[in-house]
This record gives sequence, C-alpha cells and structure tokens, in this order.
Amino acid sequence: MEDNLASPARVVCYFDAACPFAWITSRWLLEVERLEPVDLGFRIMSLSVLNEHRDIEPWYREFNDRAWGPARVCTAAELEHGTGILRDLYTALGNRIHVQGNKDYDTVIADALDELGLPASLAEAAATDEYDEALRARHQAAQDALGEEGGTPLVTLDGATFFGPVLSVAPKGKEAVRLFQSLRTLAGMDAFAELKRSRGPLDFS
Repeated sequence: MEDNLASPARVVCYFDAACPFAWITSRWLLEVERLEPVDLGFRIMSLSVLNEHRDIEPWYREFNDRAWGPARVCTAAELEHGTGILRDLYTALGNRIHVQGNKDYDTVIADALDELGLPASLAEAAATDEYDEALRARHQAAQDALGEEGGTPLVTLDGATFFGPVLSVAPKGKEAVRLFQSLRTLAGMDAFAELKRSRGPLDFS
C-alpha cells in the first residue's frame, strides 16, 4: 500500500460531455493533476447508450437523446485525431455546456471545434450514426472496467474503477488532494465497494 501511494497515480476519467457530474469530477481531477504527479487520461462513455432501452422519465429521455451529439463528435474526433484530443475537446465543450449554460449543442460543438482548430466537418457526426459502433465500443470498455453497469462519471485509479466520486463542486488546492489521496487509499482496499450520501446543489464555478 505505501509503495503504491508513493508512486504516481494512473487515472482514467470516463466522461459523457453532457453530464454535469462528470464535468465536476473531471475538473477536480485536473486540479489534482496540477498539484500532484498524476498520469491522467480521458476516455468516452455514453449515457445515451447506457439508457437507450431503459424506461426513464421524459425529461431524462430528452436529455439522453440530445447527449448523442457531443458523444458522437468526441468519438469522431478521437478516431481522426487520437485519444489525446479528448482532454481539450471535452474542456471546450464542457465550458460551454456547463459553465456558460449553453444547451444549443449545435452551436456548442461548432464553437468548440473552432476553438481547437479542428475541422468543422466533425460537427456532422452529431446527426449521424456513422460513429455509433465505435461509441458503443468505448462505452462498453468503460462498463467492463467497472464490472457492472454504471453511469458517469467513472474513474479508474491504480486499476480500480469507481462510479464517482459524485461531487456537487470541484474541490481546490489541498482539499482536492486530500480527497484524491482518500480515494486512492480506498482503491487499494479490495474489500471496499460503495459509499454514498445525499448531495447538494451543483456549483460549476
């Protein structure tokens, strides 16, 4: 355990760009990366795929139907420009969707691609199923890492995959590191499975 905690952590954040909880968790992980030696990568999963055959509330069905667009564009961008593009593309999309509150995904996608100098033609992926097979494969890889069905965010830390942590605000500074170190301790305990409590209002600041 001590040797594990002394070495740089390997972390994967599985995200759906439309999910507010994944966004907050991802910003926390980026804060940890700024302060600690962390090998942090980003991978795609999809709430649209997860929930497409489920009986869910109408408002959540609408959310999931709309979430296909950003997930498909992220998949197309990864296939054409490599996995490394996901970090910046997710940030460009998420800043608009979550921080700025822009739910016009067509505009969000176009502006995010333009910000990163990516081909505007990638936006066409949002309205086609051309990349759905690849998106489903990426989503399944996230589910396989968890070992059961789970929503966003999923985080793999030192080989252990969690649903969560689900946060209402992204901790900063020492608080961010303290949470990360606590999660890393839990990741090293095979007996640990789940911990949950009620959550407060979201804060994207």
